[in-house]
Amino acid sequence: MKMKALSIVFPSGSKIAKGEKTIEVRSWKPPMDFSGDLLLVENHKFLRRDGETDLNGTPVAIVKIRVVREYLESDIPAACASSWEPGYFSWELFEVRPLFIDKKILAARGIYEIDLNLE
Repeated sequence: MKMKALSIVFPSGSKIAKGEKTIEVRSWKPPMDFSGDLLLVENHKFLRRDGETDLNGTPVAIVKIRVVREYLESDIPAACASSWEPGYFSWELFEVRPLFIDKKILAARGIYEIDLNLE
């Protein structure tokens, strides 16, 4: 099954899957026409350059994005963040469906497409 995916550095993906983290903070917004399910792929390495990937990602949850808005200082607890800076965006997540798949998959920058067999 082809899905849109987003890589998230450990332990943030696991915290989202457990319901502890409900806001993902990013320096960019998803495409305006983005909707539907988003596969969260947790990895252990920050992907800072365009085209950078990591083959050691783990699928941890499927979520939906309710809204993307300016990151507020009051979002710190829901984002499990330690600080606030202006210029970032809060991605409010909902319909979190944890996954328990023991396989390594691609983690990449931005929102990317991946073929995932959920069986």
